[in-house]
Amino acid sequence: MIYHVLADLVFFLHLAFIIFVLGGALTVWKWPWLALLHLPSVIWSLAIQFLPNVLCPLTPLEQVLLHKAGQEGYRGGFVDHYIAPLIYPEVGPRFHYEAGVFLLVMNLVIYMLVIIQIRARRVKQ
Repeated sequence: MIYHVLADLVFFLHLAFIIFVLGGALTVWKWPWLALLHLPSVIWSLAIQFLPNVLCPLTPLEQVLLHKAGQEGYRGGFVDHYIAPLIYPEVGPRFHYEAGVFLLVMNLVIYMLVIIQIRARRVKQ
């Protein structure tokens, strides 16, 4: 029972991390100091998307906990197992590349807007 609860906690931590990576730049708009947490998270996520042998440590942890709970683990990564099937029924070999490019472009645009906003505040003062 405890392993099942721990596996669920790792699942929700993993999901929260992904949501933070995707939407964290918007929080930086309001609280610029969060960039100190968000930028390393984005860099780590980009490494996972673009480098084939880089795996998030939460994935094997969740799989071990699932096995100890008597459940079957899954192959591949968290995104491949839980998220990609919601977006694309058949995940192709380019999915991680496309997801990485989307993540990079989205964050670059938002951070550019944040920088413009910060500069505009300084000019007003």
